[in-house]
Amino acid sequence: MKSAITALQARVAVAFDLAQRAEQAEAGVPASERGRGVGAQVALARRESPNRGGRLLGLAKALVTEMPRTLAALQSGYLNEWRATLLVKETACLSAEDRCAVDEELAPDAGTFDGKGDKAIIAAAKAAAYRRDPRSVVGRASRAAAERTVSLRPAPDTMSYLTALLPVAQGVAVYKALTQAADSARSSGKAKSFEDVGSGRVVRPRGQIMADTLVERITGTPGGISGITIDLVMTDRTLFQGDSEPARLQGYGVVPAEWARTVVGEEQSARDREFSVWLRRLYTAPATGDLLATDSKARLFSGRLRRFIETRDDSCRTPYCDAPIRHIDHVIPWHSGGQTNLGNGAGLCEACNHTKENPGWSTRAVDADVHTLEISTPTGHTYQSKAPPLPGHRPSRT
Repeated sequence: MKSAITALQARVAVAFDLAQRAEQAEAGVPASERGRGVGAQVALARRESPNRGGRLLGLAKALVTEMPRTLAALQSGYLNEWRATLLVKETACLSAEDRCAVDEELAPDAGTFDGKGDKAIIAAAKAAAYRRDPRSVVGRASRAAAERTVSLRPAPDTMSYLTALLPVAQGVAVYKALTQAADSARSSGKAKSFEDVGSGRVVRPRGQIMADTLVERITGTPGGISGITIDLVMTDRTLFQGDSEPARLQGYGVVPAEWARTVVGEEQSARDREFSVWLRRLYTAPATGDLLATDSKARLFSGRLRRFIETRDDSCRTPYCDAPIRHIDHVIPWHSGGQTNLGNGAGLCEACNHTKENPGWSTRAVDADVHTLEISTPTGHTYQSKAPPLPGHRPSRT
């Protein structure tokens, strides 16, 4: 039943995309710009991030228009949404004609993948795609290098995952350099292969040495903090009185109070270079915890005002989008009389900032206890976005 509903969602998404393109054509939107913002609307309707919404719309269009047998298998329950996504992903490099041929060759609705795991599905799709068009598969591998990137996401217990997507040769070279540095430190008995634990010194595991070496080589400092600004928001009670109210680290999320105090007040050992701690006082409304506004006549959000909005919003203000803030945008555009102040500013990721400029989209600030935005889509649906609560704020109850 769940797979059948997913198939129905795909059909509805494609129908919605066609309807939106037809409306945009009637409104005089150039053909090259039609369809923009449709994925973002799908994302809001499904309570997903805009990036995820675009992928879901792309999956739906591939299934409905180019892979009918895979869609039939999804509708009948032979495949789930994830495995259908794998088939679409591994045939993305093919033309529409070749994709249909691979879809017919695999014929998952006939039970080809009954009892098979994800790896078997990926292998079969890759092999079929290569048989149909070897050059496109090879070209896809050569273009993949353009997708290299580095990302950061939170991990439990105030840890984080720093991930680098690299060409295989570079990835192997980086890993080999780190392993050689770790093996050399352990075999030579250098001081940096030890760490102080309690009252004694123990040899750090190989993985820890590799991680510390990575940080040191990238930042140029042993601790990786000097010269880098990190924004840690906490209450005065947490900082000075030992309160247990959690803090918030921008770009990561909520962190324990004890950990926050340690980062701010810990004395660095002799082997680490000192780093400076700057305290900035943020004043909030007592009843709501909302940051107070500051007016400005500037055209762009910069300096302290930009930092203020980044601290208030923490991440992109589009509902369900957790992407980092890249743009500080006017809620009411500057050319429409919007002012450059805290109340008319919102932190957005680059994609969401471009999406809100599409025809039919509008945003306005709503009079509420905390900074609230109301986002309207071309279909007339509205969604509200409230600034996340700051550390120490507890909403009143009636």
